[in-house]
Amino acid sequence: MTPALPLRLSPEVDAARDAGAPLVALESTILTHGMPFPQNLDTTRTVEATVREGGAVPATIAVLDGVLHVGLVPDLLETLARRKDVAKLSRADLAVCLAQRGTGSTTVAATMIGARLAGIEVFATGGIGGVHHGAEHSFDISADLHELAQTPVTVVCAGPKAILDLPKTLEVLETLGVPVIAFGQDSLPAFWSATSDLKAPLRLDDPADIARAHRLRTALGLPGGQLVANPIPNGDEIPHHTLAPLIAQATAEAETAGIYGKALTPFLLSRLFDLTEGRSLSANIALVVHNARLAAKIATSLAGLR
Repeated sequence: MTPALPLRLSPEVDAARDAGAPLVALESTILTHGMPFPQNLDTTRTVEATVREGGAVPATIAVLDGVLHVGLVPDLLETLARRKDVAKLSRADLAVCLAQRGTGSTTVAATMIGARLAGIEVFATGGIGGVHHGAEHSFDISADLHELAQTPVTVVCAGPKAILDLPKTLEVLETLGVPVIAFGQDSLPAFWSATSDLKAPLRLDDPADIARAHRLRTALGLPGGQLVANPIPNGDEIPHHTLAPLIAQATAEAETAGIYGKALTPFLLSRLFDLTEGRSLSANIALVVHNARLAAKIATSLAGLR
């Protein structure tokens, strides 16, 4: 006998879903694996407030004591922000965490799964995972890419994380049939950098067009979601030419130290925080807020198409 899914919607999310109001999913790793308390809590509150200002309802997703929460009330938000040793959940370990009544924050893949279960069509994050440098030897490719190919959620990010092999990441997304849409420009955004040397496969300039494309994918019977790459505001970016040698240095240090797998991304992000003297974290906060603003516009347009 299959156990009942331990899924709990917050009162705000539940009411919004019943009313057909626009909803935006948010991941919870920003609370647990990105910055210290209380900066993590303050940033999450700012992102949620930005979604509300855009006319949508935020739904931060996390697993708490074996329950998949979609939308965290203020007390639960602060509880998670203060907790230590919280698991970082993706597709592979989400069910095990629930079965063991554990607590974990959701990555891009796990947040997309939670959003789908709750009927939420738009998700705002910072950057997606992808193909790491040297993947031809390590096979280190994020589950985020396959999730985008099978879960019907439009994901708004600032592009793949700049620490990745961006050309290979684009190739895998193309192979999987995932539309990669740059918002308002032809160049592919590269997380902390507004532009890169790569041309984006697709471009759209209007959130309403992104919403219509989402609906038409469903009408066509196409699986999976859309990846919307929203460039970080120019005043907050770290230019690609400034970052490239620092990323190369951090990647070389990781290889020398034998750091790989799940430990690699946190190591690289930590080293880049040091190498940029904190600018990478400031840029990260700015781009997440910027993405939440665009996601709210897309969600509002989707609600109007119902």
